[in-house]
Amino acid sequence: MLNKLAFRNVLRSARDYMVYFLTMMLVTAIMFAFHSLIFSEEIKQLSESSLILHVFIGMASFFVVLIMAWLINYMVRFILDKRSREFGIYLLIGMKKKEISRLYLRESLLLGTGAFAGGLALGLLLQQILLAVLYSMILMEYQVRLEWSLNCLLTTAACYGGCYLLALLQCRRRFRKMNIHALMNSRRQNEEIRESHEEAKRLLLPLSLLFLTASALVLFFYKAWDIDTVLLFLVGLVLTIYLFYTGAAAWVICYIRKKGNGIFRGQNLFLLRQFASKVKTLRFTLGTLTSLFVLALLGCAVAMMFNDFQNQTLLKKWPFDVQVFSPDPRDDFQEQLEVLRRETRIKEYHTYPIYQNGTDTVNAWLYTHLKTFGSQYQNPDGTLNREKLEKDELWDYYEYDTYMALSDYNRLREMTGLLPVELEDSQYLLHLKERVWEETGDFTDELNLQGTRPEFRQSGASESLQCAGIRTEPLSQDGHNGADYLIIVTDYTVSRMTPYYGVMAANLEERAPKDLLRQLDGLSSPESSADFLSHKENMFMACGTDQIVVYAVENIVRDNLIPEVKFMLSSIIFALVYMGLVFVCIALTVLSVQQLSDSARYRFRYQVLHQIGLSRRELSGVIGKQLTCFYLCPILFAAVISGTIAIYLGSKFNFYTGTHTAAAGYFGIAFLLFLAVYLIYFTVTYVGFRRNVLSSDRRAE
Repeated sequence: MLNKLAFRNVLRSARDYMVYFLTMMLVTAIMFAFHSLIFSEEIKQLSESSLILHVFIGMASFFVVLIMAWLINYMVRFILDKRSREFGIYLLIGMKKKEISRLYLRESLLLGTGAFAGGLALGLLLQQILLAVLYSMILMEYQVRLEWSLNCLLTTAACYGGCYLLALLQCRRRFRKMNIHALMNSRRQNEEIRESHEEAKRLLLPLSLLFLTASALVLFFYKAWDIDTVLLFLVGLVLTIYLFYTGAAAWVICYIRKKGNGIFRGQNLFLLRQFASKVKTLRFTLGTLTSLFVLALLGCAVAMMFNDFQNQTLLKKWPFDVQVFSPDPRDDFQEQLEVLRRETRIKEYHTYPIYQNGTDTVNAWLYTHLKTFGSQYQNPDGTLNREKLEKDELWDYYEYDTYMALSDYNRLREMTGLLPVELEDSQYLLHLKERVWEETGDFTDELNLQGTRPEFRQSGASESLQCAGIRTEPLSQDGHNGADYLIIVTDYTVSRMTPYYGVMAANLEERAPKDLLRQLDGLSSPESSADFLSHKENMFMACGTDQIVVYAVENIVRDNLIPEVKFMLSSIIFALVYMGLVFVCIALTVLSVQQLSDSARYRFRYQVLHQIGLSRRELSGVIGKQLTCFYLCPILFAAVISGTIAIYLGSKFNFYTGTHTAAAGYFGIAFLLFLAVYLIYFTVTYVGFRRNVLSSDRRAE
């Protein structure tokens, strides 16, 4: 008997809470698909950085499980409250609390099991989509193949089942404490709206908006950010979100009490009352949903930033197929060339030294002017604080300014398809990263560069070099051809300087083998002399001032490194999209279920509107307005908050990485993706709500 009743109730619940059922299927599918990336043997062999993907997906799954547990617990309690009168009747006809509890547990488990099974089937399809996208992002070909891992299945089942069991156990404790009176009046108590101190509470609305404005100003203009400041900012932001809804409900109630001019236009009075009652009873839930929307939008926006970086900037970082750094400026790179000749076909190559003349004029200017360093290395008069610089042991720049001979520079330009340049012995050319140039502009009039080492200059003789221009084409300036910058001078000028370190650049006839970088990394550098050993011990490879995404290595094989870096960036992108998609679906599910579950109660109210003269088309319009107000409130509020933060993060991302997409563009793309999911849920809710509310009118007509 109980089994038959449980099965009938499951069918009814699946119909009444279809949005919840489908969302649980979708969440299961998403979890299974992303977990399959962790346990895929093919992905483990695909990249040496596969552990990074595992870590990021695992971290994302942790937060997804927390939010999913909240959703399941919320929905189990929500359904229990909605059916409290039904359970009270069961007690009246003689059923025991334990039997009712078991009945509800069976129903919930059957519903959850059905959603889980359907989600696994959908997850196999989503798995193929994820793998195809991942292979496309790392520039590799993917062939469709199903991967079924027992560990993936068990992990997904453990996360899903654990959340369900915790929620059901908590409901079981609630059953033990409830009696017939509490069950019969539970829904009525939830519907009561207690209006008290609304005049005082409405002040929370302008105060919350004022705090949000102040937060935006702090975000853009405050400079001394640290962990404590960030935590304080986040706590204040979360509290403001929750207080906003308390103030919004009180403001609407006071507006209705004062009979504002707008309430008598059309159906505004009806809509405002519905909105105020819903926001007041669900202010904590709406605050939580807004927080989820903010996290989802920010996560997707940051994912767009990293995707833009790998598509826009990554390919420009390494203009040569192969590049090798050596701390020995006399290195002829014969071992590396032997490997290249054995494993591939060399189209062209060039070996050359980078020079120094014992000065650090450009270094000093950059250390004291770039926003990356701020004023931490400035003396009160604006000059470089060398003592503090040596204490911090920075790896951004080499110890001395880096110079290159004009002949070597023109040879590299030829290898990258650029035209040669000409210089006179009294001139120099400054080659900067485009990102640095966009920040500094032309600062050469503040430099005084000398052509020889200080100890070889004649007393009183002026050997200052004049700037002949600035170039910003990609030239691999993450430590090989200087770090951030390179000073180009004539061959005669560098003949009076000291070789600093050696570099080899090569282009290949064909795509590099997959293990070419590993073979180059396995080579041991020659140690032929004591002088070289002493030089090598004090030599390091600088990496420049790029932030957020930094990948500076001695050996570069573009065809090996780009997929590797793309794989690491894709790990971040996938994890953020994973969390964002689940957060959005869960938040929209709560909004939809709240409205659909109340549609039966709203039926009487809409019947009254119909009886006083509103047509079915007008009723449909009122339903659309009611749902739009309830849906748009948390979404637009979250969009304002997340959009402000995303613009700030996007501007910082562009500054530190050199991408050029408008900061608002990252958020715009994320919001459009979010809007697509929103419209699907809104449409389903509108159709279901309209059918439930207007069905009785159709029968009456």
